Amino acid sequence: MTGSAKEKIKSIVGIRNYLDSEEDKICYSYDATAIFNFKPEAIVFPESEEQISQILKLANEEKFNIIPRGSGTGLSGGSIPVENSLVVVMTRWNNIIEIDDKNLTATVQPGVITGNLQRETAKMGLLYPPDPGSANVCTIGGNVANNAGGLRGLKYGVTKNYVLGAEMILPNGEPMRSGGKNYKDVAGYNLRDFIVGSEGTLGIITKIILKLIPLPQKTKTMLAYFNKLSDSAKSVAEIISAHITPSMLEFLDRTTINCIEDFTNAGMPRNCEAILLIEVDGRNSIVEEDSELIKNILKRNGAFFIRIAENEKEAEMLKFARRSAFSALARKRPTTILEDATVPRSELPAMIEKITEAARKFDVTFGNFGHAGDGNLHPTCLTDERDNNEINLAHKAFDFIFNEAIKLGGTITGEHGTGLAKKQFLEQAVGTPAVDMMKNIKLSIDTNNILNPGKIFSTTPRCEGTLPKSREQIRP
Repeated sequence: MTGSAKEKIKSIVGIRNYLDSEEDKICYSYDATAIFNFKPEAIVFPESEEQISQILKLANEEKFNIIPRGSGTGLSGGSIPVENSLVVVMTRWNNIIEIDDKNLTATVQPGVITGNLQRETAKMGLLYPPDPGSANVCTIGGNVANNAGGLRGLKYGVTKNYVLGAEMILPNGEPMRSGGKNYKDVAGYNLRDFIVGSEGTLGIITKIILKLIPLPQKTKTMLAYFNKLSDSAKSVAEIISAHITPSMLEFLDRTTINCIEDFTNAGMPRNCEAILLIEVDGRNSIVEEDSELIKNILKRNGAFFIRIAENEKEAEMLKFARRSAFSALARKRPTTILEDATVPRSELPAMIEKITEAARKFDVTFGNFGHAGDGNLHPTCLTDERDNNEINLAHKAFDFIFNEAIKLGGTITGEHGTGLAKKQFLEQAVGTPAVDMMKNIKLSIDTNNILNPGKIFSTTPRCEGTLPKSREQIRP
């Protein structure tokens, strides 16, 4: 990026919204993956759509890259800078514009913290269901960009199921609106669903309209303890086959349990092999009936103790322990690599076995947790990037896991996105024609490839050869 371009950027956003010290560049070089790629040339905090539009137009003229960013909690490397890039941070766009209780919608800016929206809607007896583990720090814009899931995904779905409309600035600087408050809208191509999950490659989101639902009348939260991993997996399969749909059905293995207990003192037994966190919600009678059925299934499949939260405070503590899994595991070793393998629910026991096999085969330590009810597991490798042999074994273990997930009919990511971290697996997962179509869509919208280039897949960038080509190259 030329000095002239930097001066033009400063004139667009104002010096108060512009950073380029070495310390700031380092801070904005990472997301939660700990992948390092390049330091940005500068960081900006735009205040208006007009400023975003001018920045994008300038990027096309001056041939530098734009990296949209929220809170930086992503787990795929989607907001990590590439060469010759400007990071555009949207965290100051944090207004809840409207909660419409007549149409059951919320209109928000992209920097709104997910947990803040959930707390505000709850005051009105409404629920925004998507519930990422990082809900208290991640942004709605980042959730939309990555189609985030979360603990309630089994019953309520993921972010795309709640996006009714969005506004964004396209790579050429033009504004675009898709959807609105209508629950039915099939006018033309469904551009809204192109935006959801596009990982910042098609535009910069400026406004989002979300669907809300009424809060359930009652919830019941329980933990079930198992001496065998296989028994917990069988319980999940039987709950699903019994046509019961809990709002949460989460899995934790022994390594994760002990790390969480060190971190939270939640009172979980350290000697059990697996725990299921289960929550059912809905009308009073249905909650009681489903809870009883689930308890019988758990006992039948070897649960040696079932702990039921007696009040909302205790229920929140149990859920907090699950939400703390990544943070707790990260305290164990210098480097924590959390991934996101998903398989059909019927293949969950087999996938757990494959992760165990990977740990044994490559002599690495995994903490394993995730959304067992929808087949989405988060194998988390506890390693040390300073030891080349150890980190290479970790990479090989993940390659094995993703290949096995695909063989089981699964996918390389259920909710974290592809980003930099998993793009080398994309073609194997979806096929060459699908990747080619994605590339054609990207380049038809972003003709100069300025917006988050090299994420999801590699096109033919201006600086060909400078972007990471493999997992080994994108880990420090």
